[in-house]
Amino acid sequence: MNEREEALRHTIARLNARAWGIAGGLTLGLGLLVATAVLLVTGPAPGTEVGGTLGQLRYFLPGYSVTWPGSFVGFVYGFVIGYAVGRAVGSVYNRLVESS
Repeated sequence: MNEREEALRHTIARLNARAWGIAGGLTLGLGLLVATAVLLVTGPAPGTEVGGTLGQLRYFLPGYSVTWPGSFVGFVYGFVIGYAVGRAVGSVYNRLVESS
């Protein structure tokens, strides 16, 4: 393989780390928002409190609760965490492609 083909292969193989970050952030943020909204709309199971297992996230995400305002706080937390993970995956992948 000549030098031009090698450069083209590396360019094509690279990921856009920012796009992966945004995709991960939207996925995790919207997932938490939708999960909270579904729980609020359907209500708790008989004999349990509102929030149940999902409400335990309040220990890890200050300000989050199984309420409508809490669902938007959860979206922000989810977006930030998902962005960081997606960006890290894209960056690590790009470094591995460059080193090969």
